[in-house]
Amino acid sequence: MTTEPLAASALFHPCDAGQFEFETTAELEELTEIIGQRRALEAVHFGVGMRREGYNLYVMGPSGMGKHTLIERFLGEKAAARPTPPDWVYVNNFDQPHKPRSLRLPAGQGRRLREDMEHFIEELTGSIPAAFEGDEYRTHIQGIEDELKERQEHAFNELSEEAAKHDIKLFRTPSGFAFAPMRDGEVVGPDEFAKWPREAQQHTEEIVANLQEKLQRVIQQIPVWRREVRDRIKALNREVTMSVVGHLIDELKQRYTDLPDVTAYLDAVRQDVVDNVKDFLKGEESENIPGQPQESDPRVLHRYKVNVVVDHSTTEGAPVTYLDNPTYLNLVGRAEHLAQYGALVTDFTLLKPGAFHEASGGYLILDAHKLLTQVYAWEGLKRALYSNEIRIESLEKMLSLVSTVSLEPEPIPLDVKVVILGDRFIYYLLHAYDPDFAELFKVAADFEGHIDRTRESQALYARLIATLAKKEQMRPFDRGAIARVIEHGARLVEDSEKLTTHMRSIADTLREADYWAGEAGRDTVTAEDIQTAIDHYVYRSSRVREQIQEAIQRNTIYIETEGAEVGQINGLSVLAMGQYAFGQPSRITATVHIGEGHVVDIEREVEMGGPIHSKGVLILSSFLASRYAQDHPLSLSASLVFEQSYGGVDGDSASLAELCALISALSGIPIKQSFAMTGSVDQHGKVQPIGGVNEKIEGFFDVCRARGLNGEQGVLIPASNVKHLMLRSDIVEAAGQGQFHVYPVENVDQAISLLTGKAAGERDEEGNYPEDTLNALVQNRLTEMSLVRQTFADQAKDKPKDDEGGIKLDEPS
Repeated sequence: MTTEPLAASALFHPCDAGQFEFETTAELEELTEIIGQRRALEAVHFGVGMRREGYNLYVMGPSGMGKHTLIERFLGEKAAARPTPPDWVYVNNFDQPHKPRSLRLPAGQGRRLREDMEHFIEELTGSIPAAFEGDEYRTHIQGIEDELKERQEHAFNELSEEAAKHDIKLFRTPSGFAFAPMRDGEVVGPDEFAKWPREAQQHTEEIVANLQEKLQRVIQQIPVWRREVRDRIKALNREVTMSVVGHLIDELKQRYTDLPDVTAYLDAVRQDVVDNVKDFLKGEESENIPGQPQESDPRVLHRYKVNVVVDHSTTEGAPVTYLDNPTYLNLVGRAEHLAQYGALVTDFTLLKPGAFHEASGGYLILDAHKLLTQVYAWEGLKRALYSNEIRIESLEKMLSLVSTVSLEPEPIPLDVKVVILGDRFIYYLLHAYDPDFAELFKVAADFEGHIDRTRESQALYARLIATLAKKEQMRPFDRGAIARVIEHGARLVEDSEKLTTHMRSIADTLREADYWAGEAGRDTVTAEDIQTAIDHYVYRSSRVREQIQEAIQRNTIYIETEGAEVGQINGLSVLAMGQYAFGQPSRITATVHIGEGHVVDIEREVEMGGPIHSKGVLILSSFLASRYAQDHPLSLSASLVFEQSYGGVDGDSASLAELCALISALSGIPIKQSFAMTGSVDQHGKVQPIGGVNEKIEGFFDVCRARGLNGEQGVLIPASNVKHLMLRSDIVEAAGQGQFHVYPVENVDQAISLLTGKAAGERDEEGNYPEDTLNALVQNRLTEMSLVRQTFADQAKDKPKDDEGGIKLDEPS
């Protein structure tokens, strides 16, 4: 069973620049469509068009796929054809100031209402004082006050005349009013009154008592008269105020006749102005107005302002809003505070909108990771979508952490399509742990990570590159540069038959190539500039790789590339450092001895091996038992280890190498150390594909090249990975010259035969392997182990037992 190395042409699948009919990308039209995302686009189209509750979108795919750009552009096109949503304003609630009212107005009318009310306040602050300072008002007030004085004087005059008829005088004293008897027109003093006859005194005292009762009734009537005067003055004040404010309000109402809520609010404003006219007057003027309470709020004129929280005066179509920092307050809005006299105060004018306010009637784009890392932002989002309203409420109040009186703004209806951008892990995590997620986000748009590499897709790729170049004002790219970018796109997706759709990586390469073209003084970006950009990126990222290579060359890390060893093989692994991944060879060793059929994974025993690696070891153990121990017990114990491994090991791509090392240890046939191997194996010995095949081959090639290529070195890979090969040009060149080889293998027999130079051997009709083949040697070794183990077991049975049932050992002579 022989395996031939791959031809150099199979190691790299170039892009023919001659297929393009243009010289540079300057000749190409810009690409208006998104290539390779038909499934995602159809999902987005459906989700946006479905105007039912719960049909919000979750757009998933790795970061850098261009999801945000696609969604924003798509929603922008849809939003342009939709009607512009209304404006929303908050106004004072004169009955309950802590519960501001929300008013809906047509787009652009919110700002107009605010300006109208500002002008209204300015008019009142000038017109009302002028009205109360006028002669007509003062004449009315004087008339009312004179009437009061006249009534009082008339009452006292009547009482005084009645007293005079009885020779009694009514006169004022510092403490009030008093009556005194008179004789011959003169007031009688107390001493003289005491000399009067007793009957005359009693008669006079009875008359005075009667007069005092009448005086008391007059005095009691005075507050009533004053109250009547105040009421008349208040009525006059209302009349004067209404004469000023009435026509102003009527003019405003004429502008908003088709908005009942606004006209109702204006009526409330008119009534409040009438009730609080003092707030429009200066201090002295206010004090001079009878019947007006003197308390005044310094911010009272603030109450008539209009707080525009949603302004669509400049919006065309529906809004498309992206919230970069999706905190709870940034989503639902907040009430800000001002510091006054050591205390924090707020009112409806300090209500600030959130992203829901801005996006209502249109679309809101959020990042899943940012959203879920903000406290209560996810809960706030769900609450708003379930209730279909925006309720501005502080977190402290929502969590019942404070009990002070705060604003309770009237909620605003919410009509929004939410689009969340995130990766697949978060999507499935939310589906598994949050039952509300499936109810609110019923549409998933899944972005493809790659597209088929065909002649048509390569032409579209060229137009995509042209679009990016023109958008970012780069130099034109020539045909060779386009071909190299396409080759790089296939390498990024690790498949020669596919092209990556990870636009960030492609765009970064284009930008860096444009820079190097400028450094070289070229007006056009060439394939050389693309390669320079790739090489410099690798160089910037390869410090750790170079240190590992140096450690191998200095024999700090033992890797053999010549000779042959029993039970030892070069495995291949991939290390990922950020966005840069590179291959590293690892020495894998196996030892065997008589035992109970266990293969010990040392990595797992010390908890350095992951579950997938442990699974691979268990699979190869099953393969050994099913192939070589069907007629007798598997009587070996074996151990496998990655030598000089000081970090975690996971993945099953080394299971084929571990199996070959075990076969070598069992058969005693050495493995050529000039080979390295990667691939997983199933229970039947079939080799399965793995990831990172390019990096793994390049990692071993770099070790061999540093020590000198001898034409015998090479790498064994699964045959199913051949289509993934997009190797570096130096490896392709070495393979073309016969200095380095890449062998595709389909099963463990092909692999072990190539590694040892000895035929594996196939079973004959009787189930036996040909003599002097690898499988026969392994079969015989395992049979021998089983017999030896059985012999020891029989001897143990014949040994005398001690009192506790153990074997009694012979006494030394």
